[in-house]
Amino acid sequence: MALPFRNDLGKYKDIDEDDLLGKLSEAELKQLENVLEEIDPEHALLPAGLRQKDQTTRKATGSFDRDRLLDFLEKDALEQKDREDYVPFTGEKKGKLFVPKKKPVELHTEENLSLDPELEEALTSATDTELSDLAAILGMHSLLSNTQFPGSMSSSNGIGNDGYSDIVKGEKVNPVFDEPPNPTNVEETLQRIKDNDSRLVDVNLNNIKNIPIPTLKEYAKALEKNTRVKTFSLAATRSNDPVAVALADMLRVNRTLKSLNIESNFITGAGILVMVDALKENETLTEIGRA
Repeated sequence: MALPFRNDLGKYKDIDEDDLLGKLSEAELKQLENVLEEIDPEHALLPAGLRQKDQTTRKATGSFDRDRLLDFLEKDALEQKDREDYVPFTGEKKGKLFVPKKKPVELHTEENLSLDPELEEALTSATDTELSDLAAILGMHSLLSNTQFPGSMSSSNGIGNDGYSDIVKGEKVNPVFDEPPNPTNVEETLQRIKDNDSRLVDVNLNNIKNIPIPTLKEYAKALEKNTRVKTFSLAATRSNDPVAVALADMLRVNRTLKSLNIESNFITGAGILVMVDALKENETLTEIGRA
């Protein structure tokens, strides 16, 4: 979902971030680090290699030169003496060579059976159904095919002419599609709350993960004076404890809001305690969602 405040970000594409950061003082860098910590407490927006702070106390030895480093490593490796083997290698093979045993091949010889002429004539002229019944009576089910076997058995055993009828079959899996993105316009909705728009009763920011923390605080600040909004939901918006503190301040003065949903966020127990303490001064909120 495209947000209106992103339309003016094109002019910042050509800024040299390294040059800009190099001009900041140590105090300004510390302040910037605190702001970033508040916006992204879990460091989910940083690459994995940058999430750990630099704890090195040694001074830099100079600019990185890859070729020079490789030359040094190669030279250092050649100067190292090889460790002597505890047992010198002579190439002698010890032990016996493993030869797998060959299993004897069993040869089955066919026996010539002689049947009574009348029995042989009856078997020759018998139909497939009659042969199936005879094989079932003699217990020779291995001679029957998958289509012949059900017909030779009783239907009371759960077997019909079309095969096994009592076999448990898995249910067809219905695909579950992803929910469509939340169409709420963040900036426009915030302005309508500040204007106390009478048509705006329910505010739904669920699953909008790119809302900055300061913007969420502005929502809480705007609701302090709003007398129209009755339902405010911000589930899965990456809200954290500073947002919970702002919501607690809002609950102390707001007398219109009846439902608040803060599920699936980064609010810890400390933030929840602050909000619970604020509810002592609020008698209008009837529902709060926290999972």
